[in-house]
Amino acid sequence: MKNDRKYLSENIMRGIFLFSACVCIIAVAMICIFLFANGIPFFQKHSLWSFLTGQQWSPLREIFGIMPMIIGSFYITIGAVLLASPIGILTAVFMTYFSNNRINRVMKPAVALLAGIPSVVYGFFGMMLLVPLTKDLLNLSSGKCVLVASVLLAIMVLPTIIQTSAAALSAVPGNYYEGSLALGATHEYSVLHVLIPAARPGILSGVVLGIGRAIGETTAVIMVAGNQARMPQGITKGIRTLTVNIMMEMGYAADVHRDSLIATGVVLFVIVLCINSIFSYINRRRVIQ
Repeated sequence: MKNDRKYLSENIMRGIFLFSACVCIIAVAMICIFLFANGIPFFQKHSLWSFLTGQQWSPLREIFGIMPMIIGSFYITIGAVLLASPIGILTAVFMTYFSNNRINRVMKPAVALLAGIPSVVYGFFGMMLLVPLTKDLLNLSSGKCVLVASVLLAIMVLPTIIQTSAAALSAVPGNYYEGSLALGATHEYSVLHVLIPAARPGILSGVVLGIGRAIGETTAVIMVAGNQARMPQGITKGIRTLTVNIMMEMGYAADVHRDSLIATGVVLFVIVLCINSIFSYINRRRVIQ
C-alpha cells in the first residue's frame, strides 16, 4: 500500500514537472509563431536587404530602413557591456573571495535592490541627473545621447552580471583553491589564475544575460537616448534603437507600417538568438577542450 502511494505521488510530481516544462516550451513556441507569422509576410512585399540596410525610416512614404536602429542598438549595448562587465565581475570576485560577512550583508541586498528598481525609475534618474550633467560637462546642445544611454544601461545590467558571476564563482569546487595553495600560490594568485578561469563559463553567461537585458531595454532608453532615427553620428549624439522604434510607433501603426514594426521585432529576436547561440558554442568548445 505504501509503495503504491509512493509510486502515485512520484507520478503526480513527474506530471507536474513535465507540465511546467511544457508551459515554458509552448510559450516560447507561441512567441516564435506569432513573430514569424506576422513578420514574414512583410518581406513578401519589401526587400529584406533594403529593410536591413536602408538608412531612412519614413512610414508615410512607405520607406522602411532599420540600419540606423540596428547600429544604435549595438552602440549602446556594446557600450553598456564594456562598462558593466569589468565592474560587475570584479565586484563578484570581491564579494566571493575578499569581503567579509559584514560587508556582504550590505552589498547583497544592495545588488538585489538595484536589480528590482523599475526601468522607468532608472529612466527618470538618467533624464534628471545624467542628461544635464553630461550636457554641462561636455558642453552639448542636448545631453540625450549614446554615452548617457550606455552609462544608464551599464548601471541596469550590473546586478545581472554581479549575481550570475558570484554564483559561478561560488560553485567552483573548494579543492581547486586548496590545491593551488598547496602548490605555494598566494590567495590573490589562486583567485586570479585558478578560480576565475574555472568559473569562466558561468561568468560569460552573466555577460550574455546582460547583453540580452541591454539590447531589449526600452523604457529607460527612450528617456535618455535622444530618439533620432538616423545613422549614429558619435557617442555624444542621439540615436533610436530597435525596441524604442517599436514602442513609439506600434500604438498608432496600421497595415504595412504595423507589419514593418513586427518585422523589426523578428530582426531583434534573431539578433538575440544569434548572440546566445554564439556564446553557447564558445562555452561548449571550452568545456570540450
